Amino acid sequence: MGENVDSEIIEHHVEEEMEKKDARSHAASSSSFLENFSAPSESDREAHSGTQSSHRLLAYSDALISIIATVMILPVAHTKMENNEELRESVQLLLTTKIAVYLMTFLIVTVAWAAHIRLFQVIVRIDDCLALLNLACMMLITFLPYTFSLMAAFPENILGLLLFCGCVMVMGVIQSVIVLYAFSRPFLLNEQIQISENQNFYKHHILKVIMRVPLMCFFASIFSFIFFQLSYVLLAVVIFLPYISQSLKWCRSKAIGQVPESPDSTLFYTYLPNEPLSKDRVEAFSDGVYAIVATLLILDICEDNVPDPTVVQKQFGGSLIAALRVYGPEYLAYFGSFATVGLLWFVHHSLFLHVTKTTRFMGLLNTFSLAFVGGLPLAYQLTHEFPADSRNELEAIQISCVIIFFAGIFQLTIWVVALYNERETLHPYVRYGGREHIFMLAKLSLYPCVALGTFFLTCILSKFSAAIFHLMEITVPFAFIVLRLLVRVGRASLRLIFCPDRPDQRGAVVEEDDETRVPFSALVT
Repeated sequence: MGENVDSEIIEHHVEEEMEKKDARSHAASSSSFLENFSAPSESDREAHSGTQSSHRLLAYSDALISIIATVMILPVAHTKMENNEELRESVQLLLTTKIAVYLMTFLIVTVAWAAHIRLFQVIVRIDDCLALLNLACMMLITFLPYTFSLMAAFPENILGLLLFCGCVMVMGVIQSVIVLYAFSRPFLLNEQIQISENQNFYKHHILKVIMRVPLMCFFASIFSFIFFQLSYVLLAVVIFLPYISQSLKWCRSKAIGQVPESPDSTLFYTYLPNEPLSKDRVEAFSDGVYAIVATLLILDICEDNVPDPTVVQKQFGGSLIAALRVYGPEYLAYFGSFATVGLLWFVHHSLFLHVTKTTRFMGLLNTFSLAFVGGLPLAYQLTHEFPADSRNELEAIQISCVIIFFAGIFQLTIWVVALYNERETLHPYVRYGGREHIFMLAKLSLYPCVALGTFFLTCILSKFSAAIFHLMEITVPFAFIVLRLLVRVGRASLRLIFCPDRPDQRGAVVEEDDETRVPFSALVT
């Protein structure tokens, strides 16, 4: 009996030792797997003491690109026109080319910025070499305004176009070197790629996507020697290349069937309209554009509206107040333009405060809105440059209304697009049926409606166009202050007219479950 007990005890100890041995071997194999495929630990990152987070580099890059994209409006805004010239003819003959090149170049610069976002969503840590390569890329981006000025001043000379295409091609080469360098040091990459078994697939896929834009610019530079108008068409195609590529891919899948891909090939660089972009970087870039536009307005005041001391002494008897009174319309135009820029930023801030995910298509619409915001310095220049009650002043005011309208309507379009995937992109409060939905709609619709109404009023009451425009600029800020009250009054009035028997539920907290609320996309399909 005792021997049986002893043998059972020995067997039990042997089983425990075997389990411990298996556990140790499993832990060793697990640690070996993690060393090969998982993201580096803090000790691993400390071992690579030359690396750091990319946050500051990205903030610097966003600020630089937003400045470059915005200052391209200066050659357009500072185009001098004589008072005896018809503004309509001047716009058609002189400004049309500059405005078109500005819009195209602004959009191409933001395409480069979007590519920078996607690249550094893959690369999350940097070292000295990557920082220097990024600086070289930024240096070429800062040279783009000069190439733009050449294209705008000499639209039929191909030198500006060749310089522009050359910069873009070299930028593509530098970005390719950044990708090759980062993939040679996997600890610089994000965790999803580090644990992936398809790193080579990712590297080749990203390189193929990056080199598409430089390749298009290469063909544009070649065609510039043959038919330079086609070169501008190719540059315009660059802006919509992701959507053209996705459409061709869809047609190919319908014609020959679905092309097999790597299991995780859709995580990055997919060219899908709903591919996510970094919301923080979209906000940072947009804030930079709004801040620079507001700053450009005061630069013109400081440059042009400071009277010469000798003129003040001779013509105004030394009275500075009397001399400054001459610049009254310029000051009024400045304050109105600054209020417009600030309130458009306020609407943008309110929109992205409730956006939880930014997609590629939303980023494109945001780019269009920012391009028109960048045109506000031109609107400021035009609204005070011509004599009062002249035909040129009327047309300048109408151009300003058009710029404000499109800047606001693209903001509204971003929200409409977000509503189609509202469960992923919007906070529940502003989704269809949410308690802030109507208020958000009113906030986004205010500037487009007011700008459109001002445009038609100036067409009807042309003699009072300046007064109507300045009244719009003054009253809109107060409209934003009382907008929530106006929305409540409007809802109550509509309820009394169309649903008089419906009980008022303002005192009750009505929060519908996400599962029971009807999505916006279901209402429009």
